[in-house]
Order: sequence, then structure tokens, then C-alpha cells
Amino acid sequence: MDIYPPLRSILFRLDPELAHALTLNLLRLAGALPPMRAILRAWFSAPARPVHAFGLEFSNPLGLAAGYDKDGLAWRGLACLGFGHIEIGTVTPRPQAGNPPPRLYRLPEDRALINRLGFPGRGAAYVARRLHGPRPAGMVLGVNLGKNAATPLEAAVQDYLDLLQTFAPLADYLAINVSSPNTLGLRRLQARQALGALLGELDTARRSQAAAQGRLVPLLVKLAPDLDRAELDDALEAIVSAGMDGVIATNTTLCREGLTSPKGVETGGLSGAPLRARSTQVIRQIHHSTSGRLPIIGVGGIMCAADAQEKLDAGATLVQVYTGLVYVGPMLVRRITGS
Repeated sequence: MDIYPPLRSILFRLDPELAHALTLNLLRLAGALPPMRAILRAWFSAPARPVHAFGLEFSNPLGLAAGYDKDGLAWRGLACLGFGHIEIGTVTPRPQAGNPPPRLYRLPEDRALINRLGFPGRGAAYVARRLHGPRPAGMVLGVNLGKNAATPLEAAVQDYLDLLQTFAPLADYLAINVSSPNTLGLRRLQARQALGALLGELDTARRSQAAAQGRLVPLLVKLAPDLDRAELDDALEAIVSAGMDGVIATNTTLCREGLTSPKGVETGGLSGAPLRARSTQVIRQIHHSTSGRLPIIGVGGIMCAADAQEKLDAGATLVQVYTGLVYVGPMLVRRITGS
């Protein structure tokens, strides 16, 4: 029995950020209590569908996208829902408030969200403390990295280097976020020259740390769905040349085509069902441009098992959900992993 629909009707009466904080804290408490973890695992256990990607073994192809658990508060509880991997963040080096509220909007008519959060969070030191300690068996943990809003674009490399040093020993992989539309100028780092310079520095840094850690931490790059074909090819050239291990496609979009909700006029990044086709097309283009040699995590508009399979068929190795979890609930994980 799926108990989420009546719960959603209650949550949707609350401010979206308040509702999210409430569910996150409930999952945080559940993750801290062994009996509750056992109950959640029994309810949401997923069959094994192992996937090997960028040197890691995933129990199944479905993960939780960055943005849901920005500060690593509830990832142990979320791990009990059947995910094969969880991506924490986006984390910035220093704490920051993000953009002023209101900054998160539901578009129920479109099964979508618009956010202009701007990487609010408690900073790298806090998140690092949350990641210490025992980890659920078989859980792959990623951390999504972003620059502080106050850091000038020309100094952004140092923010990412500081984050790499902090999280390389704690995470299974790191995702370089240069594609959020909610930090001024950030998407300019996707340009060929800027991206190549950034990734080159990060690759050098991770290789210098590899001996001490006994491994080379995988680095992935998260791209926007709004790049045109030439811009995407330029970004991929930089990614491949720098020896990156994979791509996450895609972040949220600035496009508003086809929306019916009156809240579609709000500024920020759009996620959910309207993004599905565009993100799948980007996955298909990346797969074709790289001849399938670059692993892709597909994210954007996955609301059912068929949506997830569409992205896998387009060339994704793994997939992630976020907005689908808000609209469909935790049973979405079981429906996708059990299909």
C-alpha cells in the first residue's frame, strides 16, 4: 500500500521549503534509529541490479540527485529507501544563506519545481563531519561541489580545489557543479577554455592526493540542459581532455516552453516532467559524441520506471531522481529498481 498520496496532500499545503525540511528531518531521525532503518529497508528493499561505472560498483542504477540533502543531514535514512547511490550537496567551501526566499515553487499542473535557492548550506566543514562514521553496506556516496556566491569567477578554481581536498577522502566520487543557473556567472565555467583550466587543476590535485588515499577519486562534471550542440561538444572536449570519469546530464533548465502553471513565470531552474525530453536528448548527444566511452548519470524529469529506462536506452549508465520523489514519493524508487 502506498501511503504517500495522502501525506503529499498535507505536505503540499505547506511552504515547499518547510515541507522539505520536515521530511528531511524525519528521514534524519529514522536514519539514526536502527529499528526505523530496519523498517524502511523492509518496506523499500530493492532487488540487486549491479552496475559498474567509473571504477565503482553500484547495487542498482538509481540514485538520489544532489539538492535533496544539501548538508548531509539525512543520507543514512535516505539510503534505506533502496537507492544505489546518494549525491550530497551542492556543498560550498563556506556557509552561505543562498538567495532570499521565497525561492522554491511547486508547479503541480506540470509536475515540476522551480528553484532559485543559490546553494544555501552550512559549508564544507559541517558536511564533512556529517559524512564521518559508519556507512550503510553497499551504498555509494557522491558529493556535489560548487563555488561560493561571493567568490569571483576568476577565483573559482580555488573553491573547487579546497572542496576536493576536503571530500576526496570521504566520498566515493565527486561531482563538479558548473551548471546551476542560480549562482551568478557559474554557467560561464562550462565554456571550453574556462572548463578545461578548472578541470586540469582538479585532475592534477586529485592525482597528487591519490598515493595518500590509495585511490584516484572519480570526478564527474554536471552539465546544463541549455547548452547548444556546439557548446556541448566544446564542454565534452574539455571533459575528455582533462581525463574526467563521467558526466551528469542534466541540471535544471531556464526554458519554460509548454508550462501551464501560473508559477511558470518565476525565475530559477526548472526540474521535473517538463525537463524529461530535453535531458534525454542531451544524454543521447553525449553518448553519440563520445562513442559511448564516457559514463553518464542521467537526471531530469524521471517520474516513472519508463522515464528511467528511456534515459538508460539513450546511453545513460546510471540515473537519478529528485522532483519525482516529491510528486510520486519513495515508492518511485521501488518501482524503478524493481522494474
